[in-house]
Amino acid sequence: MRQLTALDAQFLSVESATTAAHVAGVAILDPSTSPSGALTREALLALLRERLHLAPPLRMRLADVPFGLDRPYWLDDPDVDLDAHVHETTLPAPGGERELAAYVAGVHARRLDRERPLWEAHLVHGLEGGRCALYTKVHHCAIDGVSGSEILTALLDPSPQPRRVEAPPAPASPQPPGLLTMLAGAIARSIVQPVETLCSLARAAADLDAIPVVAALPDARLVAQAARALAGDSRPLPETPPLVAPRTPFNGPISGEREVALGSVPLAEVRRVARAFGMGPNDVVMTLCASALRRWLLAHDALPDRPLVAAVPVALRSPGAGGSSRDASDGRVGNRISAMITPLATDVASPRERLAAVRSTLAAAKRRFAVSHRTWLDDVCAMVPNAFAALATPVVFRLAGVAGAGVNLIVSNVPGPRLPLYLCGARMLAYHPLSVVTDATGGISITCASYDGRLDFGVVACPTRLPDVWSMIGHLREAMDELLALLDDSPNDPAPHDPASQGGAAPVRPLDERQEREEMVPA
Repeated sequence: MRQLTALDAQFLSVESATTAAHVAGVAILDPSTSPSGALTREALLALLRERLHLAPPLRMRLADVPFGLDRPYWLDDPDVDLDAHVHETTLPAPGGERELAAYVAGVHARRLDRERPLWEAHLVHGLEGGRCALYTKVHHCAIDGVSGSEILTALLDPSPQPRRVEAPPAPASPQPPGLLTMLAGAIARSIVQPVETLCSLARAAADLDAIPVVAALPDARLVAQAARALAGDSRPLPETPPLVAPRTPFNGPISGEREVALGSVPLAEVRRVARAFGMGPNDVVMTLCASALRRWLLAHDALPDRPLVAAVPVALRSPGAGGSSRDASDGRVGNRISAMITPLATDVASPRERLAAVRSTLAAAKRRFAVSHRTWLDDVCAMVPNAFAALATPVVFRLAGVAGAGVNLIVSNVPGPRLPLYLCGARMLAYHPLSVVTDATGGISITCASYDGRLDFGVVACPTRLPDVWSMIGHLREAMDELLALLDDSPNDPAPHDPASQGGAAPVRPLDERQEREEMVPA
């Protein structure tokens, strides 16, 4: 049992009648590879019973402090009622991607029941070609991108034959925190809250020029440099481009409805462009998103003269370290993430120059992020007492949507396995991750994951802000073709002009495979 962090609790506070704060994914499966030739709800339930101990967020529920005086606690629930979490449905004909996306959008719009562990799974039959799908969602207060990927990995196998899993240890009887214990903790936190707020404010001030909204304040960079000097950090701050998000149709108050679109591009095409231009795959992914957004805005006569600004979630734990399989067995849940803020060069007309601009601005954002206090997101959340945050956060986010967002959207890119994986013997053909939209972060989010030679996209949008979400998938494909055309046009001169490479910098060399994986920014 442990208490939620300020950041974890913020993901609870942000929820409202129009906002659900869970992350999700849609796995497309081929059941013909399973021993029975089918994937049933009973087989999925049996798998979950066998491996639930490998995925702590799936068996943890919240214990609230009375009157919301303090952040909730996590309580292990070894007797999870899986029947209440696992659902089954069959799509109407013809069972294509749009029918699947329509069903997923309806489920994705609904908030999770906080009286139970914060997750759901939906087994979807009736896809054309004999396929099926599994949609899963877990509350963002319980997982980040790395821990979410590892939950999925715990349930999947490298072959159609399920691997043997050691039996879990005998479950200990959960000890819920007593009322007096929680109230005592709340009183103690209220006493130290002013000190915690001042400490968080001092740390956040050192990154004032990299935090959305406040980065646009006059002399934000000078204040950040002064705060660092007072803290004994004399390192110069790397230059960053302006982080003022323009107004777009994406930004403004959202409704409670959601639309979802799914699509893919071959990962080999992304790697081909990355290697030819001596950059990382993530540079190419961000360029694809920038180009697709530019095309949509042009089609709706709404392209601003300033670049859109994106928040890119970055995991602070990595697989094999703090986010290894050990995390999945020791009961740790919650988030260890930060965010990198970067312009997207949507204002650049030339595809070649846009590719160079995205690469340059992303490199600048990475340099700035490297010297930042990576806990600034936690620090901002920790400044506000929980009781006030729970009431004020939805209002603040709503006002941010009305007045002007600090970022235009969230873009996430998660590196995944290169080899095929199986669920109850059914081969996973694709995995489309889905994220959150809010009033403050824009009515669209674009998330992608690499898997088995594909880059699978999941786009979530509020239809009042972006009514034709499927057009974004078409624009992503057009953007990929546009980059491939650059290679065909200039096969002997692959490197675009990059202002960051001037001034005697060493020539850029293509990345090897190890560097490619390191360049993928996990969400």
